[in-house]
Amino acid sequence: MAIVSIDGISLEISIALVDELEVGDCVLVHVGYALAKIDPTEAKRTLELLQELGSAGERRS
Repeated sequence: MAIVSIDGISLEISIALVDELEVGDCVLVHVGYALAKIDPTEAKRTLELLQELGSAGERRS
């Protein structure tokens, strides 16, 4: 088990599916499980995209 921070929110997730993780690694998380270790640059781009999508949804409401 590990604690992850996603956009300022901390969650406890299972890391049983991913080998050789270290503190500070970026992972793809789905329904409480780390699925894969990902490159920090890719993680940053993904978070930025999700934030843009969230902002676009807010403008439509």
